[in-house]
Parts: sequence; C-alpha cells; structure tokens
Amino acid sequence: MRIEQGCLLRIYVGEGDKHAGRPLYEWIVTQAHARQLAGATVYRGLMGFGPHTRVIHTFKIERLAEDLPITIEIIDSRDKVEQFLTFIEQQTTSNLFATMQTIEIRSIQERPR
Repeated sequence: MRIEQGCLLRIYVGEGDKHAGRPLYEWIVTQAHARQLAGATVYRGLMGFGPHTRVIHTFKIERLAEDLPITIEIIDSRDKVEQFLTFIEQQTTSNLFATMQTIEIRSIQERPR
C-alpha cells in the first residue's frame, strides 16, 4: 500500500446549472479528466439549498426535483487541485461553492496471485 498526502475538492452546484449548454457538473468532470486529475465523482442530493435559493429543493416536490443539489468530489495533490479550482472559477459565471481539505490517499494495488 502506498500512502501520500493529497487534497479533496468538493464543488457544490445545482443540477440545473449549465456551462456552454451542458450540465455544469458534467463540464467540470470532463475538465478534471482532461487535466489528468487523479479522480472525480458526482453525487446527486435528495434535498438541499444554497444561499441564492428561496425554497428547499427536494425530490419529493416534482417541480423542484429538476434542480437538486449536486456535489462533485475531486482528488489529487493540493497544487493540482488549487490550479484546477482557479481554472474553473475563471471559466464559469455560475454560482458554485467549493471546499478543500487535506486527505491521506492510500493506493491499494492488486497483488499478483
């Protein structure tokens, strides 16, 4: 097992947020992949709100289920994550929030049999 220090970036957006006509979360993950970051995962929330919403978005109310909260998690070294976040901030005009935290990355390789 290889252990190294890394960084976890969480970006919070709305499901209805767009960039160049496509879902913002999809664009962000595509950009992370193009820049060869270590990994990215998208989670769709069941309920949530942000500072610019007037109502709580929930899957229980059909008309609001279109803009559920989305969380994108990206991991890599702190330098690469910070550079990526700067790029995202420069490229989009959407409201998004991000958090970063130091993490321990454990790479577990398959052992030969």
